[in-house]
Amino acid sequence: MFSLRIIQQLFGLARLIILARILAPHDFGLMGIALLTMATLETFSQTGFQAALIQKKEDIESYLDAAWTVLILRGFILFAILYLIAPYVATFFNTPEAKPIIRVIGFAVLLQAFTNIGVIYFKKELEFNKEFIYQFAGTLADFIVAVSAVLILKNVWALVFGLVAGNTARCFVSYLIHPYRPHLSSDLGKAKKLFVFGKWVLGSSVLIFLITQGDDIFVGKLLGATALGFYQMAYLISNIPATEITHVISQVTFPAYSKLQGDIPKLRDAYLKVLQVIAFLSFPVAGLIFVLAPDFTIIFLGERWMPMVPAMQALTIWGAIRSVGNVTELARAVGKPKIGTYVQFIQLILLVILIYPLSIRWGILGTSLAVVFASLVTRIISSYMVIRITLCPVRSFCKPIIFPLIGTIIMVLSVFLMKTRWVTSIGISEFFLHIGFCILIYLSVSYLLSRFLDYQIQSIIKESSKLLKGEK
Repeated sequence: MFSLRIIQQLFGLARLIILARILAPHDFGLMGIALLTMATLETFSQTGFQAALIQKKEDIESYLDAAWTVLILRGFILFAILYLIAPYVATFFNTPEAKPIIRVIGFAVLLQAFTNIGVIYFKKELEFNKEFIYQFAGTLADFIVAVSAVLILKNVWALVFGLVAGNTARCFVSYLIHPYRPHLSSDLGKAKKLFVFGKWVLGSSVLIFLITQGDDIFVGKLLGATALGFYQMAYLISNIPATEITHVISQVTFPAYSKLQGDIPKLRDAYLKVLQVIAFLSFPVAGLIFVLAPDFTIIFLGERWMPMVPAMQALTIWGAIRSVGNVTELARAVGKPKIGTYVQFIQLILLVILIYPLSIRWGILGTSLAVVFASLVTRIISSYMVIRITLCPVRSFCKPIIFPLIGTIIMVLSVFLMKTRWVTSIGISEFFLHIGFCILIYLSVSYLLSRFLDYQIQSIIKESSKLLKGEK
């Protein structure tokens, strides 16, 4: 899964830099509006079947056809709704160019619905080598089509064609890589049983959507498509710690936690080890993005993207907060999905209260600050719930977070001091030298903490390496 995300992000970064150099922020804003529309419908019609199938202990084959049938019906309904509401969405955001984009994106939804449901076994049985092939096929198709199209068309349609190509490739590969062949089924009683668990996943998904996408809707409506383009780019880059590290690990930990749900001591031990690895990886990445955000933007994206830098730096703090103390996957694994839903509801309420006054005062920076504050408060609540579920001592929970935080703060202060005292301008070579310097500082501090304060990150990394190699 890490290999997949690293390769995906290398392709994604190359694609982003090429497209950002050719397309304007307004183009990204138009695509953002279309994706928001699609994501809204997908979220509010979420079945939660995937999580329910992974969490089930017994054999799930008897449920697959019923689940696939419901997903097909859902896909056609969403496709029709997207086609019909496209002009109204374009009017709402005052962007008539978004209408045809929304309608074409409907095909991506339909292709996703027809994907072979047998690929669920890749996650349930921890067969992530096959998940790698399945996901990478879409990433490669998206990259090739989007980059080729932008060089020819030089407009927003390059993003649209890339998305549709990616979903087409995943749908096709899903039938090549897994032998299961789904059929339409009239036994909707099976689907109803899955939805008993899935309804909490639906509630959680809706709240997560409103938390993570509601700010996009707000910015697009209040500040316009160009501001939305800036904000979404800032969000995409700043949330690498949460989306590219935590997301990968959560795909592995949810099925793993589900298998440990009956043994609390082992579950607690597994959670703390995962927390330590996540914090060790995500905190320095967040620190790097924070301190080098202006340099990255001017070197790789161009000067016209510089207005997003303050928002990117603020959202980097959110990315670091999101990466630790997440209770949602753990609660689902032990059969208590409503816990995550309640915590996310509190976060949504805080965001609704803060987002308007801060955005009016400081624009997309204010929106970012509202997101950070709401996330910080609810992460404290999430951490408390994790401690209760796993019966974990507070000191044992805080230790894996505090040590990498100390290392990251020292790293950021060192680079900031170097930039202000000795380096007046940064080119590409200096940029990568700064990254190397950051890594050296962080690893040195981590080594000292391991040697003198019992941090133990080295032993956990060695243990993880053995597991990755299949050793006992």
